[in-house]
Parts: sequence; structure tokens; C-alpha cells
Amino acid sequence: MTKTVFDVLKIREDFPILKRVVNGMPLVYLDNAATTQKPQHVIDAICHYYTHMNSNVHRGAHTLSNEATEAFEAARRAVQDYIHAESSDQVLWVRGTTEGLNLIASSYGGMVLEAGDKVLVSAMEHHSNIVPWQMVAQQKGANVEPIPVDAEGTIDLDAFKSLLDEQVKIVSVGHVSNALGTINPIEEIIALAHKVGAKVVVDGAQSVGHWNIDVQKLNCDFYVFSAHKMFGPTGIGAVYGKRELLESMPPYQGGGEMIEQVSFAGTTYNQLPYKFEAGTPNIADAIGFAAAIEYLNGLDRKAAAEHEAELLNYAVSLGEKLDGFNLIGRAKNKTGVLSFLLEGTHPSDVGMILDQKGIAVRTGHHCAQPIMDQYKIPGTIRASFSFYNTKQEIDALFAGLETAKMFLL
Repeated sequence: MTKTVFDVLKIREDFPILKRVVNGMPLVYLDNAATTQKPQHVIDAICHYYTHMNSNVHRGAHTLSNEATEAFEAARRAVQDYIHAESSDQVLWVRGTTEGLNLIASSYGGMVLEAGDKVLVSAMEHHSNIVPWQMVAQQKGANVEPIPVDAEGTIDLDAFKSLLDEQVKIVSVGHVSNALGTINPIEEIIALAHKVGAKVVVDGAQSVGHWNIDVQKLNCDFYVFSAHKMFGPTGIGAVYGKRELLESMPPYQGGGEMIEQVSFAGTTYNQLPYKFEAGTPNIADAIGFAAAIEYLNGLDRKAAAEHEAELLNYAVSLGEKLDGFNLIGRAKNKTGVLSFLLEGTHPSDVGMILDQKGIAVRTGHHCAQPIMDQYKIPGTIRASFSFYNTKQEIDALFAGLETAKMFLL
């Protein structure tokens, strides 16, 4: 088969920040798992809203409000299409994945959990997919239990099966680990959980920027993600939920927009999705979110994914040749995350030296302390790749690691 050519240099022209110089060196941005950079198309869309149609949405009696409302709801439909949801009213706006998980834990978890029930999360989860469940479990007398992860960074499916019983009401798992890059077997996890009647929440923060998502095919009950990890703005994300679950759930917050009628005798709530969207929403960034989706849809996603896989393989091959390089997370199925330690050094020291060379990586526990504790390490150095990165940038990373060794060892 002929491999699709991916013109990374042409793609890089779409991202103005990649032309930056940091500490006298060209920026090498390898912190994409924390947040991705924004194409000019997204920046322009946000600017256009504030320049030409800035107004509050819904119930406006003037042109600006009508235009803003149409663009805002068109953005919701863009998210619906991107994740292949049945209807746009199953897409709820939130500030990001963290708020989305809190919404589900508080509203759905608070509604269904009882004393003795269990919530299962994997041992490699981001804190945002652990702490909200612990909070509601404490209120309800339920328990949050970890699904074991092996030394390679892969979920132990046999152990997961052994944990499943009628007391398990919710399984909440990341599609991709932000700390290790592991792609979890979500389809199998969902099918197994459903056999015991458990509902499944998928943290899609690290997956939506890498490939297309089909929530109907997955048959997940909830799917949560953020715009800023898929080349969109910060402060906006989305929750998808199956209609019957969303309709049964109580509101997460109270105030304007989420009501149908308010009186001191009692209040009735709005229909989906507005029941969960109290207050003035993040209109500009919802529009920017839609622009990010439009940009992604204009790419050859298959070629982009192949390019990212090439970058990871290239980085791993260079790591194997570097004395003292210890790769953390060796799952066979991974996205472009290189999480590692350099023997005899502290991750933060290495990160500071790399920064002096204009190389942006992330160091620390990556909000995944339980898996770091399992590996008996304080954290890692994490280089995470996107389709606008190049092999030359990875060469720069490893040259920087050689410099760090020279200074620190």
C-alpha cells in the first residue's frame, strides 16, 4: 500500500506560535498532552465573534444576539457531528473534562449510588477521574476501587472482570492515559461493564485530538472531553450522555438558562441540554471549538495519525540508544506520549535545562499520582507529540537530554 504523504511543514504554517523564539532558540513544543497549540483559523473565529457579534445568546430581541445564538448552537451541532452523537441536545457545554466529570459524578453518581455500591476507575487515571468519584462516594457510603494496571501500563482485563459484580454501578476510565499514552480497550471495558448493569463514563481528553470518536459505536453512557486538547480554546469542553440518563439526572447548578419557570412555590427545569447550562455560557470559545473541529475535519486524519505514530517510534528508538533512558509505560497500543526518566537526574532539573534550549516538556506526576506510586517514582519527564511536530524537534529533544546529562551527572 502507498503511504500517504503528510506535509508537516505546510501544517506548521497554520500555527503562529510555532514561529516563536524561546530563550534565544526556536520553540520546540512537546507538551501537547497538557494543551495543544491553536491554528490561526481558531484564533480568527474567536476574534470574529468579539469583533462582529458579541452578545449574549438565547432570548435576545436583536440581530447580534440572534447571530451569536446561531453560531453558538451551530458549534454544538459541530461537536455532535464530530463524536457522532444522535442529537445535539445530548451535548452539554462545560468548562472542560474536569467539570464534565464533576457534573456526572455529582448529578448521576449522586442520584444512583447507595451505601455499599462501587465505582471502578483504572489505576492510571487522571485525578479528575478519581477525586470527583471519591467525593460523591463519601457522601453516599459507596466505594471507589482501582482497576489494576500492569508493569507495562496496560489495564489488567482479567482483574477487571473479577471486580465486576452487581454492586458496581459506574465504571469511569480514560480512553487514553495522559501519563503513559496507553490506549485503553474501551470497547471491551464498556461491553463487560454493561453485562453487570454498570454505566460507563469515558474520559476522552487525550483521544479526541488524535482520531474520530463514535459514541454510538462505542455504546458508552457518557463521553467527556476538552477543546484545548484538540487545537481549540481553553475553558470549554463537552459532555455527551445517553438521552435517558441525561433526562433522569438532576441539574448540576442552578440559575439562569437552566430553568423553565421559577416561583417561590417551586421551580421547573428546562429541557436538554439547557437543564445543565446555568448562567451565561462561554460563547466565544464554543465558536472557537467549532472552528477547531472544522480545521481537524480539513486534515487527512489518517496521515496525521501515521505521522504521530512515526514520531513516537522514532523517539523510542533514540531513547533506546541513550544511556540511562528509562521509558515509563510500554503498552503496545499507545498515542504519542514519551514518558521517561533519565537515570541519576530529577525530572524538574532536566525540564529546566531543556527549557533553556527552547524545548517545552512537562515534568512531575501529571495529575496521576496513583500510577506513579505504583511504579515507585515521583514523576516523569513527558514529551508528547502532535501532528505539527517533526523528527528534527525530537533530535533537538535528545540533544537537550545529552546536555542535561553532562550538567547533572
